Amino acid sequence: MYVIIWEYRVRAECTVEFEQIYHPGGRWADLFKNGNGFMGTELLRDPEDRQRYITIDRWVSSADYELFLSQWKKEYEALDSQCEGFTEQETLSGKWKSVIFETR
Repeated sequence: MYVIIWEYRVRAECTVEFEQIYHPGGRWADLFKNGNGFMGTELLRDPEDRQRYITIDRWVSSADYELFLSQWKKEYEALDSQCEGFTEQETLSGKWKSVIFETR
């Protein structure tokens, strides 16, 4: 599995709109569903800081994610542009790959 984690600092007046677009049934997930290998997304909010969020997007492989980006680049960039005003800060926390441990 390939996981992409983003952290956001959302403007106080935009939290409702942000949650609507970024939640597992929102517009980002709908766009990602066009790609083969998309496994789902999670939206997490910090209970101590109501403007701090994390998204976790899961893909079968990095190849699936990269293919999605190449095929849906225009739509991805358009949605990203629409969402820019919701956040004060957006940080890519990392791209992660599952560790597969085999026992013998």
